[in-house]
Amino acid sequence: MEGIRVRLVNYTKKPLETVTWAALISYWDEWESKAFERMTENDVEMHLPRVLGYGHESILEHAVLTFSIEGCSRVCSHQLVRHRLASYTQQSMRYIKLNTDDVEETFLIPGSVKENPELYEKWRELMRKTLELYEESINAGVHQEDARFILPQAVRTKIVVTMNLRELKHFFGLRLCERAQWEIREVAWRMLEEIAKNDELRPIIRWAKLGPRCIQLGYCPERELMPPGCWKRTKEKWEGLVSNRSDDSSK
Repeated sequence: MEGIRVRLVNYTKKPLETVTWAALISYWDEWESKAFERMTENDVEMHLPRVLGYGHESILEHAVLTFSIEGCSRVCSHQLVRHRLASYTQQSMRYIKLNTDDVEETFLIPGSVKENPELYEKWRELMRKTLELYEESINAGVHQEDARFILPQAVRTKIVVTMNLRELKHFFGLRLCERAQWEIREVAWRMLEEIAKNDELRPIIRWAKLGPRCIQLGYCPERELMPPGCWKRTKEKWEGLVSNRSDDSSK
């Protein structure tokens, strides 16, 4: 069974040019709509890091990114949709019948459970019985919209997520942290990795500090609640993600 899959499927055309052009309206007397067509990479590098360095982040709302997420649990998607300044479309369990032949394909079982063989088998058995009752209920005439009531939150799902860059920064700030629940943290890192793989988008990671709050703030706001060494580990991971894929994003 494949694990969680995340893919950046679409984003605003010329995203950094769009954000820069929007920023210039505030202080450029010669700003005009047609100026967008004249925006260059040099213009972006000249203006955008400086404007973001002032903390003027509302301009990031002019660029949106759309991701597909497959194979995560409903536990994860419930956390994801709490980020309200975003758009979501999720697989319907009312119309799509679950695969009742494969427990691992239908449910996501945490690694902490798999580490305990005896406990793992109990989980699998309970989930197998749940699927049998789910199937039995549908065969008895219960509609899928009611049969789904028996299913645990571990059931895998698919969801499309669209966020603007400012909301993504907020999302990453909370969900890339080591204190975040492991699954939503994995999804968040994979979303950031998708941005880092994109030459057109990569520079904004450093300029806007798209990362956990310790990266954004320069210190760990969770303080004594965090495990030892987490800030160092997180910073190295973030720097490696940006630097290893970058030619000039450190400008």
